Amino acid sequence: MLRQRILEGATDLVRVTTVPETPRPPSVTAAPLVAESDVRFAVLGPVRAWRGGEALPSGTPQQRALLAALLLRGGRTATAPELIDAIWGEDPPQQALATIRTYASRLRKVLAPGMLVTESGGYAIHTPADALDLDVARSLAADAEQARGTGDRTLARTLLDRALDLWDGEPLAGVPGPHADTERTRLQEWRLQLLETRLDLDLEVGHHAEAVSELTALTAAHPLRERLRELLMLALYRSGRQAEALAVYADTRRLLADELGVDPRPELAALQQRILRADAELARAEDPAPATAPALVRPAQLPATVADFTGRATFVNELGEILSGVGGQVMAVSALAGIGGVGKTTLAVHVAHAARPHFPDGQLYVDLQGTEPRPAEPVAVLGSFLRALGTPDTAIPDSAAERAALYRSTLDGRRVLVLLDNARDAAQVRPLLPGTAGCAALVTSRVRMAGLAGAHLVDLDVMSPEEALQLFTRIVGAERVGAERQAALDVVGACGFLPLAIRIAASRLAARRTWTVSVLAAKLADERRRLDELQAGDLAVKATFELGYGQLEPEQQRAFRLLGLADGPDISLSAAAAVLDLPEYDTENLLEALVDCSLLESAAPGRYRFHDLVRLYARACAERDEQPPSEREAALDRLMDFYLATASGVYALERPGDRLPAHLSDTHYPGLRFTEPRAALDWLYTEANPLLASARHAATRLAGPTGRISRAVDLLWAAKDLAESGASSKQYEHAARALCDAAREVGDAHAEGRARTTLTNIHLVAGRFDEADDEARQAMDLAREAGDPLTSCWAPNDRGIIALYQGRHADGERYLLQAIQNFRADGNHIGEASALCNLSRIHVELGRLTSAIDLAEQGIAIYDRMGLTLRLANGRYALGIALTEAGRLGEAKTQLTEALSLFHDNGQPLWEGVTHFRLAVAHLAAHRPTLAAAHAEQAIALRGIGGEWRRATVLTVLGKALRRLGQQDRARVCWQDAESIFAQLGSAELAEVQALLASEVAA
Repeated sequence: MLRQRILEGATDLVRVTTVPETPRPPSVTAAPLVAESDVRFAVLGPVRAWRGGEALPSGTPQQRALLAALLLRGGRTATAPELIDAIWGEDPPQQALATIRTYASRLRKVLAPGMLVTESGGYAIHTPADALDLDVARSLAADAEQARGTGDRTLARTLLDRALDLWDGEPLAGVPGPHADTERTRLQEWRLQLLETRLDLDLEVGHHAEAVSELTALTAAHPLRERLRELLMLALYRSGRQAEALAVYADTRRLLADELGVDPRPELAALQQRILRADAELARAEDPAPATAPALVRPAQLPATVADFTGRATFVNELGEILSGVGGQVMAVSALAGIGGVGKTTLAVHVAHAARPHFPDGQLYVDLQGTEPRPAEPVAVLGSFLRALGTPDTAIPDSAAERAALYRSTLDGRRVLVLLDNARDAAQVRPLLPGTAGCAALVTSRVRMAGLAGAHLVDLDVMSPEEALQLFTRIVGAERVGAERQAALDVVGACGFLPLAIRIAASRLAARRTWTVSVLAAKLADERRRLDELQAGDLAVKATFELGYGQLEPEQQRAFRLLGLADGPDISLSAAAAVLDLPEYDTENLLEALVDCSLLESAAPGRYRFHDLVRLYARACAERDEQPPSEREAALDRLMDFYLATASGVYALERPGDRLPAHLSDTHYPGLRFTEPRAALDWLYTEANPLLASARHAATRLAGPTGRISRAVDLLWAAKDLAESGASSKQYEHAARALCDAAREVGDAHAEGRARTTLTNIHLVAGRFDEADDEARQAMDLAREAGDPLTSCWAPNDRGIIALYQGRHADGERYLLQAIQNFRADGNHIGEASALCNLSRIHVELGRLTSAIDLAEQGIAIYDRMGLTLRLANGRYALGIALTEAGRLGEAKTQLTEALSLFHDNGQPLWEGVTHFRLAVAHLAAHRPTLAAAHAEQAIALRGIGGEWRRATVLTVLGKALRRLGQQDRARVCWQDAESIFAQLGSAELAEVQALLASEVAA
């Protein structure tokens, strides 16, 4: 029934988290307990009754007391004296018995026939199953306990959430009498017990960051309840907030001593000691083991092993023994080194697949791109690994050190194999090592990892002649090789016994049934085809590629050459079609032919990638063979056009009416077209790395047609969502910096101004206001020089925001008035509304609250007129701030709450976080510190609040709320963290936090 609906994912069974200071409005139809024709009752709030969807009259408070007393008997008979005592206690009226009979008669007329019965001088209500909300809650709680006992924590949490959602404020609200008082207290205590159980489950499954907000509110509402304090300490500790966790204990000990004259219970004291010791077991949440889903997220990321793997028996046995022996005191790390093409990755993947039974909790894989100009950054890899291990985005820290610590904690107690392919050096690898017994790491690199302490080093050389011949035979066929054994030995010898070269040569021969092995050997003997590089270290691979390249058809050769010009880890079929200027169907045929030749890899359906050495060779071929040479630049220009046209369409679809696309460079090659915003954004995030690599590559192509740098900068503007996504922000910043330098070098003021505006936004989001203002100032100067209306609008708008944050309000007003004027001149209504809302915030700081409210309402009117739901949220956010300062706190809360909902629904974590912060400020002003602390905690938990400066501002407000709640020690820790951040950034807010800390010392 209800449990089955939960298991089937019924959409109306939704968790709603409430905080004690917010009364829930009554909802009589939100969750039907029985069929529409039946009568339902509620006591977990006001005492009410319904028939279907129609509310039934329940009479006077005393009549509701009679109804409640009968409902709480569970169908058992209550005698008249018992009912009189329940309603009036020791002082009943003279006509109490007659009054009881009157109330019963009235109820009998309202309820279904036969429901209220008279028995043995008393009364009873016989209700259908699940007709009373209390009975439903009991059933759900029992089912939750059973689910937890079987290890199904996910279902247990869902059932408890559903039970808690049945409460609608204070139970038996407004019902008089001693019986109601007793039952009210009992039901409130039971609800707290259910809450504690559900929060305990939250921590068991790793939702500690999310639980902090709710626990902060609950400990404020129930300060003497030590179990809640214990859960809060644990949640803070697992969120990386050890000092705050210890401060909770200090606050609790002081409170208990002052109020009750006792010490904290032993469990709380023991937890404090474990936190002080940094107990590793304490930091590890248990993983959910639901009956209907896997107990753990078990990544299986290993690439496919080759079916014809050959030789390397010594290495396979050596590495296999090391990995199979994992489980002792030391984690195993094996590092394979050797020249490109020697088969490091092939061997490592083969060994890893063989060792999978020893690592039942999963296998992680990453190509570290050590041979690329910009190798993979450990911070980005750690984020990818944490997601693969089941960590939600909101729980992933920002810094590399914090991510590495969380990564090691997540792997603690698991048996996971990590394959780190193509590493640049030991420094890149160290943060990615598990660091716990039971796990192992395999590393491949061109360099010997001598600096990797404790690693088992393997130097991989070329194949032996026997192994090389065996590999060649497996690919070509025993019959053909047996007939020409010497020729086959000549072939593998000419390939330098390099596995990759042998595989390419053999694949070509296998695809040419009319050739003999001698024909292939003769071709390799020709130095004009094999080149002298065959005997020069890494260049030996180039000679092997030359053999494969020479066997391609002309169209395939052109595709190979031109695709090698594109930067990025891989390329999509659509992007490849733009490079080749061909339809996708023809492009796919060419790319699949290259895959068959082992000159290209199919990373996934519709996506392709080069081996790093093959890419270098393809580029060499392009420089040598592509005629006319201008076609190389034309291919990259088509790719840039494709990305810009598609990204511009994505931007326009997400932001209808925005003038930005009208100001972007013209494109001569079309992009993809989307009709659904979600599909459009999915494309943008999937293409993030190759798209940004294409923009960055343009910075190196200074020669050629004018406007190339401008188009690359415009691509960054169109793809600005990537700057705030977290996963691509660093790559975005690298591209913006490179393009800014390139534009300055070629004297393109138009492109440089736009590039500096992108850098302004990057610094602004990160809280680096001095750097942001410097970039915006230069952007304004360049906009005047170039006459660029786009930068002329946004640069002063950005300077106005920066001045707001730096407390330069007169400057901010001047810049924003200029921005509004420029937006209006350009007909950019959306930009005008944005600047009006920003100016509203300046007027708030200047104390001009009437005009601040008016400006925000003007912005809202523009957004509303244009039907821009997401932008409307920005307007409501600004209006909420102005109303807060004006003391109109109820209206402010309404505006901010609506903004919060819109930001959440549209996937805007940064704005969702800052809106929680503003709600915290509003609730603090309304003397509701519990709600203020809860919203501040939610802002922190989102990890989307935009840099360390914003985190410090949230900690400042959180500390104020905690101090009002009597949690001085924890408040002090928050302010100390904020003080450290503001001091490091040189922020003006430092003085306020230092004053708060000084006031604590004085107190």
